[in-house]
Amino acid sequence: MEYKITGHTRVYALIGTPVGHSLSPEMHNYSFRRRGIDSVYTAFDVPADRTGAAAEAIRTLGLAGCNVTMPHKTGILQYMDALSPAAELIGAVNTIVNENGVLTGHNTDGEGFVLNLAEHGAPVKDRRIAVAGAGGAATAIAVQCALSGAAELVILQRKGKSYARALETAEKIRARLADGPVLSGGAAEETAADRISVSVLDLEDTQAVTSCVRSMDILINGTNLGMKPLDDQSIIRDPEAFHPDLVVADAVYNPVETKLLREAAAAGCRTVDGRGMLLWQGAAAFRLFTGQEMPADEVKQLFFERES
Repeated sequence: MEYKITGHTRVYALIGTPVGHSLSPEMHNYSFRRRGIDSVYTAFDVPADRTGAAAEAIRTLGLAGCNVTMPHKTGILQYMDALSPAAELIGAVNTIVNENGVLTGHNTDGEGFVLNLAEHGAPVKDRRIAVAGAGGAATAIAVQCALSGAAELVILQRKGKSYARALETAEKIRARLADGPVLSGGAAEETAADRISVSVLDLEDTQAVTSCVRSMDILINGTNLGMKPLDDQSIIRDPEAFHPDLVVADAVYNPVETKLLREAAAAGCRTVDGRGMLLWQGAAAFRLFTGQEMPADEVKQLFFERES
């Protein structure tokens, strides 16, 4: 199929700094061509102090949508006209849809992680889940697990400044789910207010963490422990926490097999590495942009497996 840019071509972009390393332009442009969509995706390196100008440019230039990366994920919030439930709870935006000048902010990071779990046979609905961390990635994952119908959510975080954020996230989830239905992918599902349990536990309390994890169905690492140069570290100090029915997943993708995943696999757990989150958060953004599904299997083979 001939591919050309015309006066009708819709423009999407990534904004952040740095952006030169991003796979987003390749994966979205490939997907546009495969789906026969008259659109193009590029990347703009936007300094940290130009967040507002970037939001205004989206409206002025009529960009159909944008992905947002660091350092703009939180700062861009104030320039949105509307927020998805996930973006509102997380307090960060990674995808913007422009509909006639109305900017709606979404966050597909958590959705990408949850989709990756589902692809590996570990859906989160009605599961007991522990998520380690209270930073941006961990918060996105915890929020999406709750919105997707987890029965129990435990946030594992060390005492300190971020512990307050973990407590705040837990309270936001409780308040949001008490107000209405669980939302996943834009569709209303069963109300979770009367069945979800949300709590916060000190990650340094090894005995309590071990007891907690032994009662969980899924354990997720949303911290940087295990990422180079911290690849000799793990959120789990006592291997007795692992049990064969536990699924252990990591947001870290470099290295692909972290110490956490290696020790979990040795204990008989099913493990899920972090590479799929990158793919599926992009696929979720593509769906928001176009209403169509990204050819995810092809994109994985072309742009992700080559990175292994």
